[in-house]
Amino acid sequence: MSERKNDGPTPMERFLGGLIPENPVYRQILGICPSLAVTNTMEGALTMGVAALFVLLCSNILISLIRPLLKPHLRILVFTLTIATFVTIADRVLAAYLYDMSKQLGPYIPLIIVNCVIIARCEICASKQRVFTAAADALGQGLGFTLGLMTIATVREILGFGTWFGKWLGWRVIPATAPAHWSNWVIMILPPGAFLTLGLLLGVFNALTAKKEKAA
Repeated sequence: MSERKNDGPTPMERFLGGLIPENPVYRQILGICPSLAVTNTMEGALTMGVAALFVLLCSNILISLIRPLLKPHLRILVFTLTIATFVTIADRVLAAYLYDMSKQLGPYIPLIIVNCVIIARCEICASKQRVFTAAADALGQGLGFTLGLMTIATVREILGFGTWFGKWLGWRVIPATAPAHWSNWVIMILPPGAFLTLGLLLGVFNALTAKKEKAA
């Protein structure tokens, strides 16, 4: 009997679903705290996305492996302890090899422990499906989450600093010799800019999705 009949969506469906149709940021509206807090630069957004992807992938695989042993009344506790283990690993690796970025992100890496995206995928997929499917789901959702963070960071960094990956690569999008009437939008690197950018991108995403569904 096929995996579809036994366990639900196939690995490819899980992977592709996490990118756009079930994107954590733009469709499920999950993980909004880091989406607003660490997206004033591309470096912060990418680092957070990769850390969340690592934790999500490792947690999904482990939960899927032990799913026959899970007890209904203890599953959330097991999810949390599993996620906390891999978050600690990610946090210590960042502190060891990317200390400046670790300091910049502050408490937001440890807060991955309570990230609704990861807990939701453990409950929805990993605790019910096989390892390969759980891994594909984690990759799709993790890449979708990273994509959401990076699109927000792209708008905020370009308008706020005039750069894109400015700290790591030094790419300047808006020339330093820009017209005299142009100045960087300081609001975009502040909390209000995060809310404005997320709201505008949500509107654009929903409009494009509605247009596509209407055409279909």
